[in-house]
Amino acid sequence: MSTATATGPGETRNKLALGALGLGAFVIGTAELVIVGVLNLIADDLDVSLSTAGLLVTAYALGISIGGPIVTAATIKVPRRTLLWGALVVFVLGNLAAVFAGIFGLLVVARVLCGALHGLFLGAASAVATSLVAPEHRGQAVGLVFGGISVSTVLGVPLGTLLGQNLGWEATFAGVVVLGLVALAVIMAFVPSVASTGSADLASQAKHAFHPRVLAMLAAEVLLMGSQFIAFTYLAAFLEDVTGIEGAAVSAFLMIFGVFSAIGTIAGGRFADINASRTLLIGNSVLIVALLGLYFFRESPLLVGVALAAWGIVGFGVTPSLQLRVISLAGEGADLGATLGASAANVGVASGAAVGGWALASFGIADVPLTALIFSVIALPAVWATRFLKVPVAQGPADGSTPAAASDNTPVSASS
Repeated sequence: MSTATATGPGETRNKLALGALGLGAFVIGTAELVIVGVLNLIADDLDVSLSTAGLLVTAYALGISIGGPIVTAATIKVPRRTLLWGALVVFVLGNLAAVFAGIFGLLVVARVLCGALHGLFLGAASAVATSLVAPEHRGQAVGLVFGGISVSTVLGVPLGTLLGQNLGWEATFAGVVVLGLVALAVIMAFVPSVASTGSADLASQAKHAFHPRVLAMLAAEVLLMGSQFIAFTYLAAFLEDVTGIEGAAVSAFLMIFGVFSAIGTIAGGRFADINASRTLLIGNSVLIVALLGLYFFRESPLLVGVALAAWGIVGFGVTPSLQLRVISLAGEGADLGATLGASAANVGVASGAAVGGWALASFGIADVPLTALIFSVIALPAVWATRFLKVPVAQGPADGSTPAAASDNTPVSASS
């Protein structure tokens, strides 16, 4: 198949391709998060404690954070379209192994493997998405991919949990397998071959992907995502014990967050195209206001709902800007850099959950949002400082004239 030409996201072929990538992201997002809804079933069936079963969440996160970059480095010369196929095939096989896993250890291994393939797929999908469109539409392309993750929290996770609760936890993984096969078929049908987004040489990729400017952006991403997951990890308990919401109403409030997260991710792509750095700064600022509202109006269900909606819009609405900035700053290391963005997000998730657990044990559930607020305030100057990180500019033309300066969002060839 011929290599795709970068154009606008509005063309039918690009819509189909980006939709296919979003469907793949929906599948892997569902696989990552749905485990929470069936942990108790796994614990009972495999005769382990609930806390031990929780290691399945940690195993997946470690797979993304550590395994993703390693697998990406090992496959750096594989064409991106082929890599998407291969990642989904192995991902499906990993979830199929989970269906038949009668031993907890085997299930842990399957989760680590699927986590690594999650990171590989998301990085490759981001790189392919930005290659399908013109530079001024890259944020929207990334937003459509990550929108699949957000939609999985609204649809995939509740439906997968319902399936597991009625037919057994194995049925949940079987559902992921079926969805994975559908996503594979759609991607094979609609995603074209694209040119590499960076150097095919691993050493060159690593040189640019681990450049201090990229590491600084990744550190800000860890802070921004981590501050949110301090509170998000224990949000259900907060709603029940502090706000006084009971039963199915808790799911309704979580749904509010999920719906606005999906909206925010799609809209965030458009704002990333306008100015990614400014979007991150505004998003961080609104996050602070939302957490302030959650903490000070914690006993009012109405105002808590408003705070959750605002948090949902910006909390995941900054994701396209974060990913776009990492890819742009990585220059010739864009393929590896795209995976590092997913890794940083999961480091933030894991560290945020740990800090949230400490706050819960030390101060009680009512003060967990306050701890998240403090860390989001700490993140603000770091996010502000990333606006001064410059995208590597292209090497000058043969006539010696000065090249145009790179924009805030546009990845171009890095000079040595």
